[in-house]
Amino acid sequence: MIVALDVGGTSMKGAIMDRELDRTATVRRPTPHGDAAVTAILDAVAELVAQAGSAEAIGVAVPGIVDDERGVAVHSENIGWRDVPFRELIEKRTGLPVAVGHDVRAGGTAELRLGAARGTRNSLVVPIGTGIAAAMVIDGHLCVGNGYAGEIGHMSVGSDEPCVCGGTGCLEAVASGPGVARAYARRTGREMTADAVAALVAEGEPDAVAVWAETVGWLGTALVAATVIAAPEVIVIGGGLSRAGDLLLRPLTEDIDARLTFQRRPRLTTARFADEAGCVGAGLWALDLLESQ
Repeated sequence: MIVALDVGGTSMKGAIMDRELDRTATVRRPTPHGDAAVTAILDAVAELVAQAGSAEAIGVAVPGIVDDERGVAVHSENIGWRDVPFRELIEKRTGLPVAVGHDVRAGGTAELRLGAARGTRNSLVVPIGTGIAAAMVIDGHLCVGNGYAGEIGHMSVGSDEPCVCGGTGCLEAVASGPGVARAYARRTGREMTADAVAALVAEGEPDAVAVWAETVGWLGTALVAATVIAAPEVIVIGGGLSRAGDLLLRPLTEDIDARLTFQRRPRLTTARFADEAGCVGAGLWALDLLESQ
């Protein structure tokens, strides 16, 4: 048995899995902020290990800048931690081998090996949720960049919206789930989740349609830049916003196609594992540990 935990900016998703990645138990709970988040992660892993009874390895995916080699969460602005040695802390708590990496690269691992990017040598996996980042596969290799690769959420797309990172105009500030919700509230004075805004777009509500079109434009700006640099065959959209399906993919594909000239046009699709990709990827990392022993 293995234990996998995916820590997102809003919630944590954990599972006990067998070697075929079939789940025997799952857990889902909110992600606290700051030091409380570190405690909650350690407790969630220990709880799953105890429940498994005979776990052999653990995979943990966390957000922000992550040093995969050392198993250290270097920085997360959304959660509020710096230099947390998760691998060391979890190994000391459980006595088991632990793989720690970035949550988006975990999702990318799942989609590349088993999901919507399987069989490609060049792809982007882009979850759009509380934050935005990309797992970049270039010539068959997952690009890590010492933990800094793929942070497209903090690429400036030309807006004047401040970002939690301290910058202005970042993609994450305007096209993440909270960014969509803020844009709709600013336009209408009504508080809505991004999912609710998407539902209103499907109904043709004018304010929602306007916000959605603006969101597609911001995403198109960033994904065109990424396409010019990385030449993906496929761009896999995941996270909460992917639940909109063709409501997002169709106009986003049209936006990207209209901006490209000679470059390879990527195929856009939704993630196979949706918001479970990070947990599946963490499970694959745990299996990799066992196979390397």
